[in-house]
Amino acid sequence: MSSQVSNQMPGTGAETIMTNDLFPPVTKPTTHTPSFLQQLYQCFSVAALAMASYFVISHFVLQSVTVVGVSMVPTLQDSQHYLLNRWMYLIRTPQRNDIVVIRDPIDNGYSVKRIIGGPGDAITLKAGHVYVNGRKLDEPYLAPGMPTFPYSAVTEQVIQCGKNQYFVLGDNRKNSTDSRTYGQVPRARVLGLIIR
Repeated sequence: MSSQVSNQMPGTGAETIMTNDLFPPVTKPTTHTPSFLQQLYQCFSVAALAMASYFVISHFVLQSVTVVGVSMVPTLQDSQHYLLNRWMYLIRTPQRNDIVVIRDPIDNGYSVKRIIGGPGDAITLKAGHVYVNGRKLDEPYLAPGMPTFPYSAVTEQVIQCGKNQYFVLGDNRKNSTDSRTYGQVPRARVLGLIIR
């Protein structure tokens, strides 16, 4: 719909100007160049967001780890790199046979071990074999003929896991400091699952 506007100018006849109410005139946007301080702030914001994302991912999702030592031979080799899945245990509890990174109860460092028993399990070491709740554990991941003996002078060792406790062993039973030495590992010290 159009409207007519009459505008009387001195010395001229009446001028009619047509305008369109449906389509107002288009104004050209003005360009705005950000100042140096604004650009600096934007760069700082992007860098801070990137650092925060890296921190969250590496501490709560995935983390690269390097195995140091031979306690998990032949399953894991010295100096090999793996991913540590830190969020897995937010959605499920650690389970038997999981290969995990723990906070070592002796030196507070990091260790890679295999979970053998969990809360409520009774683990018995006798005659070179591992029994969980009275049943001999099948361990195909061990090197052929690898025995599992207690580190103490006793010939038989029985460990009962309490609530939120785990019994862990290295796969290289002759060269591993594990739950035979420091006992059950609290759930809070199980940091995540190794992805192979």
